[in-house]
Amino acid sequence: MAKAQLDEKNKFIDSFAEFARSKNIDSNTMTDLLEEVFRTLIRRKYGSDQNFDVIINTESGDLEMRRFRLVVADDSEEINDSDKIPLSEARKIEDDFEIGEEVAEDIQLEDFGRRAILTARQTLMQKIKDLEKGSLYDRYKDMADELVTAEVYQILGRDAREVLLTDSEGSELVLPRSQQIPKDRFRKGDTVKAVIHKVEMINGNPKIILSRTSPVFLECLFEQEIPEVYDGLITIRKIVREPGERAKVAVESYDDRIDPVGACVGMKGSRIHSIVRELNNENIDVINYTENLDLYISRALSPAKISNIVLEENGRISVYMKPDQVSLAIGKGGHNIKLASRLVGYEIDVFRDVEDVDEDEDIELSEFADEIEGWILEELRRIGLDTAKSVIELGKDTLVKRSDLEEETVEHILTLLRREFE
Repeated sequence: MAKAQLDEKNKFIDSFAEFARSKNIDSNTMTDLLEEVFRTLIRRKYGSDQNFDVIINTESGDLEMRRFRLVVADDSEEINDSDKIPLSEARKIEDDFEIGEEVAEDIQLEDFGRRAILTARQTLMQKIKDLEKGSLYDRYKDMADELVTAEVYQILGRDAREVLLTDSEGSELVLPRSQQIPKDRFRKGDTVKAVIHKVEMINGNPKIILSRTSPVFLECLFEQEIPEVYDGLITIRKIVREPGERAKVAVESYDDRIDPVGACVGMKGSRIHSIVRELNNENIDVINYTENLDLYISRALSPAKISNIVLEENGRISVYMKPDQVSLAIGKGGHNIKLASRLVGYEIDVFRDVEDVDEDEDIELSEFADEIEGWILEELRRIGLDTAKSVIELGKDTLVKRSDLEEETVEHILTLLRREFE
């Protein structure tokens, strides 16, 4: 019987010790949890746990619970105290007890009843789960913007609205669709790099949200792939991105012996290529930062060549360039000029260099306001076109690609403008 009781105790302790270890709960914390649960059982059954010892060894699975009581006379006024035992009852345990001696009794799990033990089991499991949640939140709450590598274990929704991943300790991380690069495609088991974007506690449950679209993610990749950035020899001054399309990174070095752009790109692009692959072929322009605004703008609009830069009174920047440079400055989908504006901190407007325009032969687009709708003229200006010839020279295919205009609309505009020069 004693061996069966011991086995039951050991089984109880072992099962929870194993469960706790699987949840990354350390041995000392587990011991404290178990002791608190057993002392709660004791208080419910005996009214107090002051005269009880609870000894637990989670490594061996040992559990000892002992009750200590002082022997008093059968007619003593203290006979009903929880820490006293009548002499007659004490001698049922051992027949040589005397008044004033201390009786130590082993308490068995069965003494509490099956229902109480089941309740204790449920309470303990809930406490471990709560500890796990708290531990996960504490571990990640100060890790914002840090790079992590995790494995995909579930993809929710046909459009991958959420990708669930696990870290090296089995904790769940979430990569929402909004934080995925548009070209990202994941499968179960894939290894994914991302940064900790946000750590929230929602209804008592921690939610660790990752991001691959954040500029910080690109900065972390630079630190990982480029030793000079990691060591602080090269400083990243600013990063702007259109995730999956294009990024611009302004870098600077205080050591004249180091070429910051060359160090970041690497021999034949070896360093930057690994970053580009991680970002699903996102184009990355690495730019040498300077306090000279004109030079900084010129570098930001690369590969386009600029003829003149004017800081307007309204705080915008007007940039003039040869006609063949306009499309380069604007870039595919307007990404180049948008990113350049964000990088330098000014809105940039691109214009064809007036010296390259024969005013007798060209016509301002505003002259066509009666024939071309205003929103179309505005769209043409948005991509840097302000004269009839600049539109014609760009051609139908490029106009369709660079603007939000339909092919049929572009053909109509070109026909209308060419008629003026026939």
